[in-house]
Amino acid sequence: MRVLIVDDDLPSLKMNSYLLREEGYEVLTATNGADALTLLDTELVDLIILDVMMPMMDGHETLRRLRQRYDVPVIFLSAKGETADKVKGLEIGADDYLAKPFEPSELLARVKSVMRRSEIFSKADANSLLQVGEIRLDPVSNRVYFSEGRYEELTPIEFRLLHALMRNAGRTLTHDALLNSVWGYEYDGYSNQIAVYIRRLRAKIEADPSDPRYLITVRGLGYKFERQS
Repeated sequence: MRVLIVDDDLPSLKMNSYLLREEGYEVLTATNGADALTLLDTELVDLIILDVMMPMMDGHETLRRLRQRYDVPVIFLSAKGETADKVKGLEIGADDYLAKPFEPSELLARVKSVMRRSEIFSKADANSLLQVGEIRLDPVSNRVYFSEGRYEELTPIEFRLLHALMRNAGRTLTHDALLNSVWGYEYDGYSNQIAVYIRRLRAKIEADPSDPRYLITVRGLGYKFERQS
């Protein structure tokens, strides 16, 4: 597995690179967002660990540009650990968010969790399409298709969340069930993580995101994908 670490803090970059190499990962590094994007034009990686607070092009802008071309999973690292900062990072496409300072074991656990989820979904059968009513989910292209021929690109986390809900169409899935199924761990007490992605999915599949037909909130319990007659 190849990991790209992008961080302008050289001691942090060196420490995290050593930590991951000791665990058997192949590690590439970049000290700024522009160099990271250039490197990705020629190198394939399985995961990116991206620092938020970088000069010139910060992690948020780097991720926005990266998401225009690639679906590789991304873990944000940031000294800002407030809920609003996590929400912003997740809304622009991060798969996980780890606040500094953190224990080395926590970073390794997050890396393994993201890698495991990505590997599970990458092994999906190319012909295994999931369809509920007029909405069809393609695990190969990470796209959701609609009856009129339109489609929307999904990030890896958006795909896994929609897949879990569509697979259980008509059934309410609790927050804990979705966290375990989609993220694979309890997310440090940040239960609003799911709501961030539900908003993003509604913007992509609902005609009116403020009055959803498919992605329904079951207050106090969780969410469900509503079948349409």
